Amino acid sequence: MRTVSIFLSLCLSGLVPCSLAGDQAPEYFSLRPDVEQAFGYVHAVKVGREVIVSGAVSMDDTGSPTAVGDLEQQMRNVYADLAKVLDHYGLGFEHVIVENVFTTDMARFLEVSAGFRGDLYQGRFPTGSWLEVRRLALPEFMIEIEVEALAAN
Repeated sequence: MRTVSIFLSLCLSGLVPCSLAGDQAPEYFSLRPDVEQAFGYVHAVKVGREVIVSGAVSMDDTGSPTAVGDLEQQMRNVYADLAKVLDHYGLGFEHVIVENVFTTDMARFLEVSAGFRGDLYQGRFPTGSWLEVRRLALPEFMIEIEVEALAAN
């Protein structure tokens, strides 16, 4: 799948022809169009069966951080946003194949995420990486999660 992601990145950047992706044009989705435009990203793109979702953070529709200082609630807000994006494509967490977590407090993330993620993924976890970082895009953000999903044929 990483090869598909790399190819998709090259295709979207214009370095290789997208026609090699099975003649399927990318389908873009914005969860918060004004915020995404202001920051210069799109929340998700689907090409073929693969859906790549940008890192989600705990924010309201104006881009302001929510649940400031509460990593558990930020995590729940992030997963709620990811669920909305996946649902747009008719997918759920059972379709997620990669999950990358960036947090400013790994110890706290490990405390609050185990049971919640177990319920979310129903025991079948995706691949991915968990990284503790010094800071995210805004200092109030404590967690950011990006996912990749694969739709059924």
